[in-house]
Amino acid sequence: MADIQSSFKSEIARLSKKVVKQYVSSLLGAISTQRRELAALRKQVANLERTSKKLGTISVKPAREEEDSESKLRFRAQGFRNHRERLGISAEEAGKLIGVSGQTVYNWEHGKATPRNSQLPAIAALRALGKREARRKLDELSA
Repeated sequence: MADIQSSFKSEIARLSKKVVKQYVSSLLGAISTQRRELAALRKQVANLERTSKKLGTISVKPAREEEDSESKLRFRAQGFRNHRERLGISAEEAGKLIGVSGQTVYNWEHGKATPRNSQLPAIAALRALGKREARRKLDELSA
């Protein structure tokens, strides 16, 4: 009886070691990968610190502010989308009024892209329109 009991215990110990080894080996692989990534990040931080020290000694001139009115125009994606919805027009129709595609308007509204400075006056003109004026302009463009 003692022989069966000891062999049973040794078999349980062997199988449990096998299962633990499987879990631990995957964790050890993950740990070594993370250590390599951490070392690479430390090197990158050290390089960036050296670069920032070098740049700290260089005086940077502030950018010249442009005087034209186009640089004063701002764009907010959520504000643009809210106004378009208030006008009751689709992104495709807003694109026609501005002179871009509907997909471009969609990308602006979802923050995937921003309009060019040359497009800001057209967007400002659209913001100045009411519902009736926007519909009238769309009818003129489609005719």
